[in-house]
Amino acid sequence: MGAPGRDEEEAKKMEAGDDTVGQKLDAGALFVLQSKGPGWGRYYIGPIQFLVCFGAVVASTLLAGQSMKAIYLIAVPGGTIKLYVFVAIFGGWMMILAQLPSFHSLRHVNLVSLMLCLSYSFCAVAGCIYLGTSDRAPPKDYSISGNTHSRVYGVFNAIAVVATTYGNGIIPEIQATVAAPVTGKMFKGLCLCYAVVITTFFSVATSGYWAFGNAAQGTLLSNFMVDGKAIIPEWLLLMTELFTLLQLSAVAVVYLQPTNEVLEGVFSDPKAGQYAPRNVVPRLLARTAAVAIGTTVAAMVPFFGDMNALIGAFGFLPLDFAVPAVFYNVTFKPSKKGVVFWLNTTIAVVFSALAVIASVTAVRQIVLDASTYKLFANV
Repeated sequence: MGAPGRDEEEAKKMEAGDDTVGQKLDAGALFVLQSKGPGWGRYYIGPIQFLVCFGAVVASTLLAGQSMKAIYLIAVPGGTIKLYVFVAIFGGWMMILAQLPSFHSLRHVNLVSLMLCLSYSFCAVAGCIYLGTSDRAPPKDYSISGNTHSRVYGVFNAIAVVATTYGNGIIPEIQATVAAPVTGKMFKGLCLCYAVVITTFFSVATSGYWAFGNAAQGTLLSNFMVDGKAIIPEWLLLMTELFTLLQLSAVAVVYLQPTNEVLEGVFSDPKAGQYAPRNVVPRLLARTAAVAIGTTVAAMVPFFGDMNALIGAFGFLPLDFAVPAVFYNVTFKPSKKGVVFWLNTTIAVVFSALAVIASVTAVRQIVLDASTYKLFANV
């Protein structure tokens, strides 16, 4: 990020109509600008964005640990190293990547991440097709399991997971709406983001359900190993896990940027330079501590699917659906006699209710899983 105190100067330029400023702001600065907005927005939007981004860091760290463990089991069948050890190893790697100074400095990392996302999605689909058409394919059952009570909870939990899955564009969304023109580079980046998300996630979800039915696990790659042994060609599974691990490194460091910005806004000296010892030392300590906390949470509560559901219910559902509808009505003040006003109001009410219900079901599922597994479980 730039020198501390830069955010206020950039905000003044934006108010003066300098549209080029938006292209120079990093994601963390954009987060801070939104969280410092007037009224209740600074106490609602900012904290939710912060929790969503940090939750994504925790979830990415956990999934990366699972990928590392899968690679380990391929190399050492029957290995006894626990999951939390791999989570800790990835956390150490993240502590190094977290020192990259700004979101802008991650642009090459983001490009590599895009290629990796396409690569591991292609490999995952290929693995599903291979397994689904081979003699080693598990029995397929597409029926909905459980009683009516658990099915209802499962529906709302699934809605939250879907919201998280397809809400990955939250950072380009922030960038696309902070500074005009919205139709500039940031909006194009947002369109590219959702094009990639839809293409990759739909293909993986469809092929995974076709290959495994209702036996599909929270992470598709977990279905490719049974009792610690690969049931698809080992080279394909190894390549898929490696692509996933590298991509998660990029995802985690990107979503960590808002946390970095908040911490450095507290501990940095705006009068000192970006690389002055007065700012370098607090930055190193704050970012290391943030990664350590995220890694500890990931190791303690290794329930990736449940974590995704909680993030989606608490963060993505209100941010992506309810809040934009409310903001449109507040900003543009459409006629209360018109369709637009009531359509936005309906969307806000429905998705706010969904967010509350999904949050309850997500917490319930975590409690149920926690009763089955202990802290630092080797799942």
